[in-house]
Amino acid sequence: MNKKDLVEDVAATLGSTSLAKEAVEAVFDALVRAVTEGKTVRVTGFGTLSRVQRPARTLHDPRTRELVKKEASHAIRFRPGTSFKALVDGRMPLPAQGSAIAKAPKKPRR
Repeated sequence: MNKKDLVEDVAATLGSTSLAKEAVEAVFDALVRAVTEGKTVRVTGFGTLSRVQRPARTLHDPRTRELVKKEASHAIRFRPGTSFKALVDGRMPLPAQGSAIAKAPKKPRR
């Protein structure tokens, strides 16, 4: 699935392609901006996106066998949520309609 397919799926729910495209763009923009700033983004049921620091290290160039110094850098880490993992693993059935990662309604206390 690419971005266009995602917009089409959201448009089927919202009823408007332009509104769906705007919504998808806004969500991706918010995610990228937050992770770039070093914030952790947690979406219950879906997963967690975070920025991690990679230390400087020494690598081998496979062609010349020389040691090459790699500077410290940042990377993105994604950890899928429990519901997402259970759906992919087949431990939980994928609902035919509605949100696949929505929380189950709370049971009333007695």
